[in-house]
Amino acid sequence: QVQLVESGGGLVQAGGSLRLSCAASGIIFSAHDMGWYRQAPGKQRELVAGITSGGTTNYADSVTGRFTISRDNAKNTAYLRMNSLEPEDTAVYFCNAQWRSFGRTRGDYWGQGTQVTVSS
Repeated sequence: QVQLVESGGGLVQAGGSLRLSCAASGIIFSAHDMGWYRQAPGKQRELVAGITSGGTTNYADSVTGRFTISRDNAKNTAYLRMNSLEPEDTAVYFCNAQWRSFGRTRGDYWGQGTQVTVSS
C-alpha cells in the first residue's frame, strides 16, 4: 500500500523557517519525481517545488530563493526547507510522488497534507 506522510507543519511568525518532511512507503522511491504542492482556502492547489528522480529541481516564482526541495533516497524521504516565510505562504502543504514512463504517468500519489500557518 502506497503511503506518503507529511510532517513538520505548524505555526510560525513571518520571517521564520520550517522544514517539511514527506516519508514514502510502498513505492520505489528513487524512481519517482517528488513535489510539494499547497492549497490555501478558496484557492486551487499549486505546485510549490519539484525534484525529479534525477535530482533536477524547479520552484514556483513566489518561493524561488526562499524554499529548497531535496530528497534522500536512502530514507525514502523528500523535504521542503522554507525560509523567510510570509503570510501568503499559509496553506495546507501536500506531498506528491509521480512515476512516469514513456511519456505517461504510471503512478500518482498524494499525502494527507500538513498545515503551515504564517502569522504577520
